Amino acid sequence: MSSGFTSHKDGVIAEFEPAEVSILKSLVSQVLGLVEPGLTSDDPLERALGIGAAQAPSDPVLKRLFPSAYEDDEDAADFRRYTEATLREGKRADAQTMLDTAKPGRSELTAEQAQAWLRSLNDVRLALGTRLEVTEEVHDEIAMMSEDDPRYPAYVTYDWLTYLQDSLVRALW
Repeated sequence: MSSGFTSHKDGVIAEFEPAEVSILKSLVSQVLGLVEPGLTSDDPLERALGIGAAQAPSDPVLKRLFPSAYEDDEDAADFRRYTEATLREGKRADAQTMLDTAKPGRSELTAEQAQAWLRSLNDVRLALGTRLEVTEEVHDEIAMMSEDDPRYPAYVTYDWLTYLQDSLVRALW
């Protein structure tokens, strides 16, 4: 298993086994597929400004990745209309950075790339955690789960992603 991330004078060192890179790339690609470019208006000015749709997503994962900013539906719709397309672009750029820089063995990430990794790892964890309906008791659930349980690999992957995110945060700060 990889050692995750360690601090380096100009950024962060990432160290992964080939199978780990394959898993990471697969998961990030799945999130990238979910976070399609935001829909914008037909109006050229609105399109240029990234003004998009006001409707909240129905998919639970997308709801988690793009939560409503306000309890009031009208305020939430207005906020979403002006921000979601740009947020989607940012998530896609972070995911692409991760796909472009994830390599087996030891590699150096710049501070900017490491920040993109951190945001993308968080999105992957949120997506997987939402699909698994993870609660705060996830570690207890994994400890009590049989390795024969069909959910076991997904839960262990979620736990590994949590470890990676923690090691990256520690390497950055």
